[in-house]
Amino acid sequence: MSARRPRKTELSRSRIELYLECPRCFYEEVVNGVKRPRGPAFTLNIAVDSLLKAEFDKYRATQQSHPLFETVGLQAIPHADARLDKWRHNFTGVRWQDEETGWTFYGAIDDLWRAPDGRMLVADYKATAKKDELKAEGLYPAYKRQMEMYQFLVSKQGFEVSDTAWFVYANGISTADAFEDVLRFRTKLIPYVGDRSWVANTFRDAVRSLSGPPPAPGEECEWCRFAAARRTDTLSG
Repeated sequence: MSARRPRKTELSRSRIELYLECPRCFYEEVVNGVKRPRGPAFTLNIAVDSLLKAEFDKYRATQQSHPLFETVGLQAIPHADARLDKWRHNFTGVRWQDEETGWTFYGAIDDLWRAPDGRMLVADYKATAKKDELKAEGLYPAYKRQMEMYQFLVSKQGFEVSDTAWFVYANGISTADAFEDVLRFRTKLIPYVGDRSWVANTFRDAVRSLSGPPPAPGEECEWCRFAAARRTDTLSG
C-alpha cells in the first residue's frame, strides 16, 4: 500500500512552527489530517489586532508617520500596497513558491512600514496584560521565529527588507479602580533584529519529511505522550 500524501503542496507559517516543535505532530497534521486539540480563540487579542490595523491604515492613507514612531526615533511610514489586504489574510498571506521542492510557503503579516531608504520593516501586533515592562529580551522564541519567517517571505516579494523588525505590543492595564466597560492599554514599539537565514532550509526539511515514514514521537511533546497513553489505555482495555 502506498503512503498517504498531502493533497495540497503548501505549508503555512504556523505549520513550519509546528514542525519545529514536533516533527511527528507536523506529519500527523499535514499527511493524516490529525490535528492537535485547539484551545479557544483569543478573541480580545483578535479585536486589538483589528483595531491596530484600522489605526495604522489611517496613517497609511495619508502617508504620514504614526505617533508611536516618534517614541523610538523611528523614521518610517506605513507602506501602501494594493496587495496588503491579501497579505494580511490567513488563507492567502504572503506567498513564495520554492523551485527546489515545488511547494509553496505562506504566512499572513500584520503590517509593513517603509524606511526613508526604501527598505521594508516588518511589523507584528501583539496584545498581553503584564505588570512588568515589555522588553525585547522577554519575547517568546516562537514570536521571534514568526517574525523571521515573515521577513523571509516579504524579502521574496522583491523588497529589500531590514533585519530590524518591530513588535507593536499593547499591554493591558489592570490597575484601574473599576472596569466600567473600558479596557485601557499601554502600547509600545519593541525592535527585534531577526536572522532569516534558516528559513528556506527548514522549509525544505519539513517538505522532505512528509515523503518518508512518520517521525518518531517527540520525547518532550505533551501531545505525543497523550497519544501514547491513549493507545496504551485502548490496548489494556
